[in-house]
Amino acid sequence: MAEPWWRTGPQDVHRLEDRISSLYAERCHIDRDDNAIVLVNKVRTVHVPAAWLAVLLVGPGSRITHPAVTLLADSGTAVCWVGEQGVRLYATGTSTARGSQLQLRQAWLVTRPKERVAVARRMYDMRFPGEDTTGLTLQQLRGREGTRIRRLYAQHAQRTGVPWTKRDYKPGDAFAAGDDVNRLLSAANSALYGICHAAITGLGASPTLGFVHTGNALSFVLDIADLYKAEFTIHLAFDLAAQGLTSERDARTALRDAVVQGKLLPRIVADIKRLLVPDSADLLDQDLGALWDEGDTVVAGGRNWSATDHLDVIPETPEPPEETRGPDGPAAGETAP
Repeated sequence: MAEPWWRTGPQDVHRLEDRISSLYAERCHIDRDDNAIVLVNKVRTVHVPAAWLAVLLVGPGSRITHPAVTLLADSGTAVCWVGEQGVRLYATGTSTARGSQLQLRQAWLVTRPKERVAVARRMYDMRFPGEDTTGLTLQQLRGREGTRIRRLYAQHAQRTGVPWTKRDYKPGDAFAAGDDVNRLLSAANSALYGICHAAITGLGASPTLGFVHTGNALSFVLDIADLYKAEFTIHLAFDLAAQGLTSERDARTALRDAVVQGKLLPRIVADIKRLLVPDSADLLDQDLGALWDEGDTVVAGGRNWSATDHLDVIPETPEPPEETRGPDGPAAGETAP
């Protein structure tokens, strides 16, 4: 049976790094017109090509139709329902990835202590460009990161003349705690989480399987977002507070402009691949459509196996012994997930 005319195929979906990072909509009706999302309010009607959008932030007072959500899912666009308490990710569009290899690779890394430490160390190394972190434990790296962030807060407070005491954040009610700078930080960080979440799911990775953060449905989102806070959200919050721009919308729109100017989306995509697939390891984005068999093999799917016995077996390369792996992951030639 042929696909419906309106369903987006892999060849029709724009690469994630080429998309508009985010679009915020509030107090409007969101519908669909062919392959475009239509935003309607009392003032005007706006058409937005769904395949050009990485994440749609649906703000208070909005309603969205089932056809619009279906189009966003087919286009690999994340959908975030945004409330007064910040960005909350209640639903996510189908990933633009058509295979599970990157997520399997991520699970392989995060469930092996040696490989997980190596990825976490690479994350810290990315935050300390030009610094030698060789030999430091994860506890020492966390301490160095905390010192760096405190120093940044103090530097930006001195630069802008905005008073600063400490980071004041109340989980679950981010905008009820703290002063203007803290609320702006919470708003900007929440928007950053939405963008990182869209990039992660768009590549086919899991937002849950974090390496530094753990135990949260967005652990990997928090891992990735932490790579960019010093560059994108901290100075932005102090600059806005110094100008008297203290609303959540001020933080969100300023971050959106900074993301575009700094070409953040391509960086996020490249950094995720660098963390999960270092040394140019080849993971094909291919929908195998296979069935798992006993041992280290899979068999072809989409067929009736009642009259056959282990035919059409697709071999998988077994995991090498521990001593053959490199310090930062699988050894050369290993085809782990």
